[in-house]
Amino acid sequence: MKKIGSHLTIAIDGPAGSGKSTVARRIAEKLGLLYLDSGAMYRAVTVLAIHHRLTADSPELIDQVKTCRIEFTDNGKTILLNDKDVSVEIRTPSVNRLVADVAKIPEIRSEIVKHQQRIGSEGRIIAEGRDLTTIVFPDADFKFYLDASVRERAKRRLAELRKQDVDTTLEFVEAEIQERDEKDITRAHSPLRTAEDAIIVDTTDKTIDEVVDFIIAEVCKREIGST
Repeated sequence: MKKIGSHLTIAIDGPAGSGKSTVARRIAEKLGLLYLDSGAMYRAVTVLAIHHRLTADSPELIDQVKTCRIEFTDNGKTILLNDKDVSVEIRTPSVNRLVADVAKIPEIRSEIVKHQQRIGSEGRIIAEGRDLTTIVFPDADFKFYLDASVRERAKRRLAELRKQDVDTTLEFVEAEIQERDEKDITRAHSPLRTAEDAIIVDTTDKTIDEVVDFIIAEVCKREIGST
């Protein structure tokens, strides 16, 4: 594979459970990119709210976001919040229930976007979330929108939770995802939507490898063709 450019931004959006995180992480490894998990940032902020018993719209939480440290190590697999590993905690049902309320607060989103854009300015990245292609990196070199049926996304999330020994049901997870979708799509600030120039990828009946190979092929086709 030819080496791609020294500056590259690949942005991936899509609803919960569409495969964004796994796909982005694997592409980062294959292409030697920095992996930016934007959703983990909002989940980390939700952990802050839970730990400090703050509501999503409290001024104290906004102050916490301005001063906290959120870092990614081990290619994005480990999430550090003020030097504490919260990689497992950010994926628990309690965080799942609250993260959409936290993520819809304009002041919080503005602060997180600043962090994301700073990381993006460093050079070669792949970032995934819900407003990466429309708000954070509107001029990204490549934009992809991953989607899948609600039932399939619920099955994937349930498998993740069971690996963490979380006791729940498919029906409960599916209901949570539907509620999360509604909040993401209807929130007033930076709602989830498909960028006009994004390539839509339905992952319902595709393996992770198939999605990864498709995106890498699209990137390499254009990057190599422009050299």
